[in-house]
Amino acid sequence: MRLVALDTLAEKIGLKLGQGAAEARAMCPALDVIAADPAADQAFLEGLADWCDRYTPLVALDGKDGLFLDITGCAHLHGGEKGLVSDLLSRLFSLGVEARATVSSAAGLSWAAARYGNMAVIEAGEAGRVLAPLPVAALRLPEETAAALERVGLKQIGDLLEAPRAPLARRFGSLLLLRLDQARGAADEPLSPRLPVPSFAAERRLAEPLMDEEYILELTRHLAKDVRASLERHGEGGRLFELLLFRVDGRVFRVRAHAAMPLNDADRIAALFRERLQAVHDDLDAGYGFEILRLAVLRSERLDPAQQDFSGVPEESQPLAAFIDKVAARFGPDCLMQASLAESHLPERAGGFAAVRNVAAVMAPPGSNDRVFPENRPLRVFAHPELVEATAEVPDGAPRSFNWRKTQYRVARAEGPERIAAEWWIDGEDHPTRDYFRVEDQEGRRFWLFREGLYGREVAAARWFMHGVFA
Repeated sequence: MRLVALDTLAEKIGLKLGQGAAEARAMCPALDVIAADPAADQAFLEGLADWCDRYTPLVALDGKDGLFLDITGCAHLHGGEKGLVSDLLSRLFSLGVEARATVSSAAGLSWAAARYGNMAVIEAGEAGRVLAPLPVAALRLPEETAAALERVGLKQIGDLLEAPRAPLARRFGSLLLLRLDQARGAADEPLSPRLPVPSFAAERRLAEPLMDEEYILELTRHLAKDVRASLERHGEGGRLFELLLFRVDGRVFRVRAHAAMPLNDADRIAALFRERLQAVHDDLDAGYGFEILRLAVLRSERLDPAQQDFSGVPEESQPLAAFIDKVAARFGPDCLMQASLAESHLPERAGGFAAVRNVAAVMAPPGSNDRVFPENRPLRVFAHPELVEATAEVPDGAPRSFNWRKTQYRVARAEGPERIAAEWWIDGEDHPTRDYFRVEDQEGRRFWLFREGLYGREVAAARWFMHGVFA
C-alpha cells in the first residue's frame, strides 16, 4: 500500500508520493488514509473541466490531477488575470476543492509555478526569475532524467539556464532542452481542448439561479437571437447546437440538438431544445438552479439567403426539415432511418439503413447519385444468407430443387450464374466465390440463391444459401 495523492497538510508534515502507507502512519499515527479510485478521480477531473468552461472553452486535461485553461481574450470578462484566478480559486474552495493556479504566457511556466511555486500571475519577462529557484522536476521531465540531473549537481532550473546547451543535449537528451524552452516561452506548446470549440456562442450569467423549464426555454430563445446575428454576419447556419447549463453546485449539463438543414431562425432553434428538454426531462436535475446558460454552435454550414414568393408558402424542404428536427430531438438522432447504398461486391454489404441527418439526402431524386441498385436484384435481400439443402448438377449447374425453412421447392426455371467474388482486402484471398441464380418454382415463386465455392478449385463440396426473394 503506497500513497498516490496528498493534501497540503500531508505535504507539510513531510509525506511523499510513492511512500509506503505503513511508513507514513509511523510518521503520523493520526493519518487518514482512504482507498484510491482512479476511475472516480478521472470522472471528477472531467467534471471540473466542464465547470471551467465558464471561463474559457479551451480546457485541456493535464495528467491525472491538472487542467490547462487557455484564457487568451477571456481574462477581461472576469476582471483581468488576477481577478480570474481569484474568482476561480474562491469558487473551487466553496465547492470543497483545494487547488492552485498560475497564469503566464507559457503553459510550461504555469505548470511549474502552480506545482512548485506560489505566484498567481507571472508578468512577461519574469520567466527566468521565477524558474531559477524551482527544482528540475518542475520541467515535466521523466523521473530518471530528473534524478540524473540531480546526481551531477544540477538540482535547480537556474543551474540549467546558463549552462551550454550542446553538452546538456548530448548527455540528457533533446527533451530537456525542449521542456526548458517551453517553460521560458521560447517554444510553442499548443493545447488540445478536450471538447470541440464552438464556432459561435452566446451566454447569460444570471443574478438569481433559474430552475423553471419554461424560463430556460425563453432564455434559450433570446440566446438564439444573439447567435443568429453572428451567423447572419458570416452567412452561415447552424447544424449542431449545444445548450450548456451550469448548476450552482458545479454540475454542468450539456444538451445537444441536430438540425436537418442549416438553421439560424431563433424560434426554430428554441423549438429544437424544447423537444430535447422534454426528452431528457428525467435526467435534467435543476437542483438549486442554473446560474449560467450558454448556447453554442458546434457545426455550421453555408446558408444562402432565399426570397419567398408572395404566397407566403414555405419551400417544400422546410416542413420536412422541421419534422425531422422535431422527431430526432424527441426520440434521438437515430430514430429516422433511410435506405442507403454502399460500395461493396457482396450484396449484404452493398445496402443498409442510415440515420437521416440531412434533408437534402431525403429529397434527392432516385438515381441522383452514382450508386444505383441493380435491376436484377430481389426486392428483399436477407442481412444474413440462410443455409439451404439443394440438388443441382455439378460443377456449375442451377439448382433442381431445394429445401428451405422445412419446405421443399421444385425449380421450374432458373437463370444464372452471376459470379461474385468477395473483397480480398476485407475478407482475404481464401474467401470462397459465389455463383448466384434467380430461380422460379412450380408455384411461380421466385428466389435468389447462391452456391458458395467452386467445385474442385476452392471446396470439395459446395454449400447453397438463400439470399433473397423477389416480389
